[in-house]
Parts: sequence; structure tokens; C-alpha cells
Amino acid sequence: MDAVELAACAFMLVIIVVSLVSNILVLVCFLYNPELRAQVPGLFTLNLTVCNVALTVSNMPLTLAGVVSGAQPGGDALCQVLGFLDTFLSTNSMLSMAALSIDRWLAVVFPLRYHSRMRHRDALLVLGYAWTHSASFSAAAACLSLVGYHRLYASCTLVASSRAHEARTRFVAFTVLFHACTFLLSCVVLCVTYLKVLKVARFHCRRIDVITMQTLVLLVDIHPSVRQRCLEEKKRRRQRATKKISTFIGTFMICFAPYVITRVLELFPAVHVPPRWALLSKLLAYSKAACDPFVYSLLRHQYRQTCAHILDRVLRRRALDTARRGPEHRGEGEGRGQSLS
Repeated sequence: MDAVELAACAFMLVIIVVSLVSNILVLVCFLYNPELRAQVPGLFTLNLTVCNVALTVSNMPLTLAGVVSGAQPGGDALCQVLGFLDTFLSTNSMLSMAALSIDRWLAVVFPLRYHSRMRHRDALLVLGYAWTHSASFSAAAACLSLVGYHRLYASCTLVASSRAHEARTRFVAFTVLFHACTFLLSCVVLCVTYLKVLKVARFHCRRIDVITMQTLVLLVDIHPSVRQRCLEEKKRRRQRATKKISTFIGTFMICFAPYVITRVLELFPAVHVPPRWALLSKLLAYSKAACDPFVYSLLRHQYRQTCAHILDRVLRRRALDTARRGPEHRGEGEGRGQSLS
């Protein structure tokens, strides 16, 4: 292996470790805190986390093995299963992110009617569509023999099974339809909903700013430092909303867009895709599984508080176990001393 392949293997190992630890931590928080389970967005987050864990455990290690060995890991049957999972889990993850964006749009734009428009039953219907959508494309790819080992990406994924004109045409049509109904659809939903959320958030910030400034004008004896702090808080509120929306849309585009664009360019016979770029685009797509826990869960106050409670509980248990073992060890020492005497 050359230096680039070694760097790709190291990057893949980091992705696997971070993704596995962070997503399992999200699952632990979800199981530990009943408030998270009671919230409707928690179902979408749970579905996204389960998909990330499954992708990390199943596909990423064998892609790493493919990079190291330079050949297909396992037999054709295993590769068929992994290709099905790769298509299913990546599609389900994208649709889960789109569902989360719709949920936040409803919560911000229609706050008074949110609980009547997005209930647990409605969330389950949305997840049912996501699973049906993902399973349909994955099953179609398997039935049409469009799943196999792709050397450019060192993984089992969508690939043209034959160079025949009919098989090539079928692969091109399926690839375009698949990425249009998954990546493009999710991207449009994310951009439309989050930009609407940002617009509403800025509108509320302006209303708050107007009320604040009117109050400051009435309070003529207020200290200049207080006015300065109010202006700084106004600026922080605007920046905070913009950063959140940019993070949601930006991570989706940075991680998935290079891989999807590469797969589409690959359909043109005149375009030569460099193997190193193809592998990098696949690693970027995998890295979304490591980013999602921080983007959607662990950086939120409720999850941070849950993690602190879990850590505090673990430390207390260890302290109690240590305190209980102390008298036992002292009793054993006294018993040994008496027996020796």
C-alpha cells in the first residue's frame, strides 16, 4: 500500500471508532431518558442512529478490508448482502435527515399546531415510508443484478454487472432514478425546510430586537454597558441560528454530494474517475455516520445533561462498590491475622 492508501485506512479507522462510540452513546441516552423517548423527533433520531450503527458494523469494516487487501472481501453472497445493506442504510439515513428537517419546520413555523400535526403515529407513518422507499430500491437493485464489488470504491455497492448495452442502459437508468429519489429529494427537502426555519427565526429575532430597543429608549438612565450587551446578544442570536442551519445543510452536502456526483459522472464513458478520488468520496459518505450524533443529538442540552447523569450514576456506583469492598477486605485481613496468631 502507498501513503494515500495508508491515510485512507487510518481515516476509515477513525470514522469507525468515532461513529460506533458516538452512536452507541446516543442509543444509551435514548434508552436512559424517558423524555427523549416521549418526543416525536426522538423516533427519527433513533432510526438515523440505528442505520448509522448498522452501516458502521457491517459495511465499513469490509470496505477497510477491501482497501487493505485490494480485492473483494468474502464471497459473492456476502457481497450481495452488503450491497443491499449499503443501498438500504444510506437511503434510510438520508430520508431520516429529511424527516428531521420537516419536523423542525413544523415546530418552528406552526408551533401552536405542531402537536396535532406531528404525533407519534404520524412519525411512524413517515418512518414507514422511509423504510418502504429504501427497501424498494435495494430490492430492485438486487433483483436486477446491479449489486456487486466495485474496485474504485473498494466496497460492495451499485455496479454494472455486465458490459452489454442492455445491462449498461439499465444500470444508468436505475442509478439516475435512485440518486434523484434519494439524495436530490432529501437535499431539496433539507434546503427548503431549513431555509424556512431560518427565515422565521430571523423574523422572531427582529421582533425581539424591536421590543428590546424600544425598552432601551424608554429607559434613558440605563448604563451604556447594558445596551452594548443587548446588542451583542442580538448578534449572537442571529449567528447561532445561521450556524445551526449551515451545519445541518453543510454536513449533508459535504459528505454525500462528492460521492453522488462521482457516481453520476461515472455513467459517462468519456469521464475517467481517479481511483483515489472515488475512495475519498466513499469515505466522506461514511463520515456522515460519525457526524450525525454530534449534529443532531450529543451537542444538544438535553443529551449533554443525560450524559452527565449517566456518568454521575456510574461514578456513584463505583464509589459504593469501593466502599463495600473496603470493609470486606478489612474483615478478611482480620480473619487472616487471627488464624495466624
